[in-house]
Amino acid sequence: MYAIIKTGGKQYRVQEGDVLRVEKLDADEGQTFEFDEVLAVSGEEGLTVGTPNVEGAKVEARVLNHGKGKKIIIYKYKPKKNYRKKQGHRQPFTEVQITKINA
Repeated sequence: MYAIIKTGGKQYRVQEGDVLRVEKLDADEGQTFEFDEVLAVSGEEGLTVGTPNVEGAKVEARVLNHGKGKKIIIYKYKPKKNYRKKQGHRQPFTEVQITKINA
């Protein structure tokens, strides 16, 4: 059984027991979090696709930890004009483990 959820502007295909990194969620470590935007659910009776969401479907997950991703460097310059600008960014994330898919 799997589901397709939407969070943080991205879509994820998840199964029970999966561990994934999503955009930062407003939940404490160890708490459970419910994803309400379920786009599709596949089970014994086949694939159910929502318009846009599946009615009554929820995916429960446990928040494992919060963190920051790898640093990326943004470097801008203009040749021959002595213009240089260096900036770094680390995207925050939340690591979750899928515990239950309610179809």
